[in-house]
Amino acid sequence: MVAAALIAAVTPEVAHAESAPGCGPVTQIGRTAHIDEGGGPVASVKQFKGCGKNWAYVYVWDSYHNKGNRYYVTAAILPGSQGHVKGANRDREVWSHGTDTLSICTQAQGSLVDNPEYAFFANTDKRC
Repeated sequence: MVAAALIAAVTPEVAHAESAPGCGPVTQIGRTAHIDEGGGPVASVKQFKGCGKNWAYVYVWDSYHNKGNRYYVTAAILPGSQGHVKGANRDREVWSHGTDTLSICTQAQGSLVDNPEYAFFANTDKRC
């Protein structure tokens, strides 16, 4: 238990997403990717499966959100930016719509846009 607490204390910005909108419990597939805005990672991107669908999820870390700047994030399933959702200004977490893509190879893609000229992306590993 002490080891778990120590790991939690040194692991940056762990997101605790477990339920996709309108679905309930989902399971993460593949590794977490990180959006890096040039000065280090600022958001996590994950792919989930559940309710017969794939889901992309993006979570903005405290270290970036607490700066108070305007930004928005998007979440989608690749290929084809399926289920694409764009969050409102300063939404810390965004789920894509569920996609009927469990039978093909997919990736989650997340983006963080902090000004119309700059967007930072990350893709999870491809899962088949």
